[in-house]
Amino acid sequence: MRGPINIWRLVRTGATFARTGALGEMLDAMRAPPLMRVTARTVSWTFAWLGKRGDPALPPVTRAITALGPAYVKFGQILSTRPDVVGPEMAEQLTYLQDKLDPFPTSVARATVERELGIRIDEVFSEFSDPIAAASIAQVHKATIRATGQQVAVKVLRPRIERAFRTDLDAFHFSAAVIEFLLPQTRRLRPQDVIQHFENVVMGELDLRLEASSASEFAENTQNDEGFVVPRINWNLSSRRVMTMDWAEGIPANDLASLRASGLDMPALGNRVLHLFLSHALRDGLFHGDMHQGNLKFDAMGNIVAIDFGIMGRIDEYTRRVYAEILYGFIKRDYMRVAKVHFEAGYVPADKDVEDFARALRAVGEPIFGMDATHISMGRLLSYLFEVTERFGMQTRTELIHLQRTMVIVEGVARSLNPSINIWQVAQPVVEDYIAGSIGPKAMLADLAKTLRVLARFAPRLPDIAEDLLIKQAEPPRELDRARPLRAMGYFALGGALALIAVTIAELL
Repeated sequence: MRGPINIWRLVRTGATFARTGALGEMLDAMRAPPLMRVTARTVSWTFAWLGKRGDPALPPVTRAITALGPAYVKFGQILSTRPDVVGPEMAEQLTYLQDKLDPFPTSVARATVERELGIRIDEVFSEFSDPIAAASIAQVHKATIRATGQQVAVKVLRPRIERAFRTDLDAFHFSAAVIEFLLPQTRRLRPQDVIQHFENVVMGELDLRLEASSASEFAENTQNDEGFVVPRINWNLSSRRVMTMDWAEGIPANDLASLRASGLDMPALGNRVLHLFLSHALRDGLFHGDMHQGNLKFDAMGNIVAIDFGIMGRIDEYTRRVYAEILYGFIKRDYMRVAKVHFEAGYVPADKDVEDFARALRAVGEPIFGMDATHISMGRLLSYLFEVTERFGMQTRTELIHLQRTMVIVEGVARSLNPSINIWQVAQPVVEDYIAGSIGPKAMLADLAKTLRVLARFAPRLPDIAEDLLIKQAEPPRELDRARPLRAMGYFALGGALALIAVTIAELL
């Protein structure tokens, strides 16, 4: 990383927020303390003349973010789903970032499609529209396949987007390193690991072949989910910078006025969005990782139509079970259970007091139950959770960053449709179903069967492993241990018995 250049980038970021007038609005929306406001404004206004001007026609915050680049746009998209954190007016401004950014010329998109797919646009498509939507990384065109008359969506990456993203990510890495150096207390949050995780996710979004693969897998997992639709991928018209899929008709989730006029049951839609997200995360371990309003539509039948699969989240089976246990404990208000799960999973250092941690969790959970969601300040809740994690020395779990981030986004979407939604009431049946199927006796037998299948695959190697152990035991030891050869023979006998059992069970299953 190039330190001096990144210092300049950070200075210019603050200067851009000051020059566009975004700094004051952000400080007001976040209810920043007076001392922070004075300090931030004094420092930033000193360098305001160095900031980017942006588009004067846009609101200040949107103007600043779009001027700074695609990585900042991604961050703004997250904030647009949190009116309870940044305020309804600010959230409304930021919805612009979801799919209304300035497009690049259609002629450039056509040239990209022809170059990537090795085709002539007019020979394959009878129609190829101007951009329908433009986001931070790519834009979408509506087209009609000449041979079949089928309408499709053609997604094309922005020119030189890879370089632009790497520039922003380089500055983020530098910022994380500086923060860890100047503020040692933040190291438990592992800022550099967080940025690395974010980079891995975003760089995957820049290869549309990976997005097509994720969409295909996601469609298979959710094909039996009532009221949920994933458009099909056209593999013959997809490549690294171009992806073609079925056209999805519907009302965008951020067009609340049209949704109200449509007569659809908006509270039910909000509940279903959250319900399905939790089902995908817990049941499948694969979930839509960028589920903001710009990536959701509702068709005339009330089905949820998901689009844009560049960012998908994955959770392994063990992490899913831990996460479900934690949610279930909160739902049942069993804070001691939640605390013990944290300790068992290694999320909290073993030298901390489990009862103290349970008491702190109760202070987080109790205010939620029995309250209308409109009375819950997520900003205050997150602030208190941060204090709790700091007190108990919890480190940031990079494997859960994506899940936590998406949960925040999905809750924001659900709340925009159903302002009185109670996330715990919606989550309870999903979590209980998962608990019943993954933690009970039936799940234990399934785990045992999986373990034995693995042993069965290694059965041909067990004799060689045992022989190697016996040869090592035959070597003159420095200190004679008479029990070691017996243990080796015991391991060999146990391995052979387990392999035999595994083969038998595998055949029965």
